[in-house]
Amino acid sequence: MTGLFVTIDGPGGVGKSTVTALVAEELQAAGIPVHQTREPSGTPLGRLARTGTETYRGMTMACLIAADRYMHVEQEIRPAVTRGEAVICDRYIASSLVLQVLDGVSRDVVWELNRHADMPDLAVILNARSDVVEERLTGRGAHSRYEREPRSSERECAAFREAARFLRAAGVRVLQLDAGSDSPDEIAEAVVAAIRGSWMKGGS
Repeated sequence: MTGLFVTIDGPGGVGKSTVTALVAEELQAAGIPVHQTREPSGTPLGRLARTGTETYRGMTMACLIAADRYMHVEQEIRPAVTRGEAVICDRYIASSLVLQVLDGVSRDVVWELNRHADMPDLAVILNARSDVVEERLTGRGAHSRYEREPRSSERECAAFREAARFLRAAGVRVLQLDAGSDSPDEIAEAVVAAIRGSWMKGGS
């Protein structure tokens, strides 16, 4: 049986990595084979993007992220889906539609760079009120220059809502969840329920 490709995106501090890990654990406990991954990926391009956020900006970073994405899809995501696994990816195209746009690249250009990549069977977008995200981010500490920008949480939260609308219009199945009112466990349960519903239908 063909596997499924699920992405989990959202503003910095919203809890993506925690939810990604919980979803993978719940699926594995249910006997579903899982491949957990993230972007930027572990490829050489991904490592360059992950460590180069202070160096590369704008179109340079947008192209680097897109190049890593195509390599990630070809070398890791697509083979895992073909093997019948549920691929759970922490960040994907939705994050590019937010971070690269906030970095000065037009949304149309970002989409053009990424639209030939495999689209997820389910794009999960976590969001919350910007003050909630800002409080979490302050407690956790910024992980990149994007999170140190003025009003970063407010801008990211709004941009992810717009990214969800854009992806839906492009034909991507989007599941938006409120990470401000729901616990990570509750969010993971909702994601797993959506995945299992698709899995029972035989995958993508």
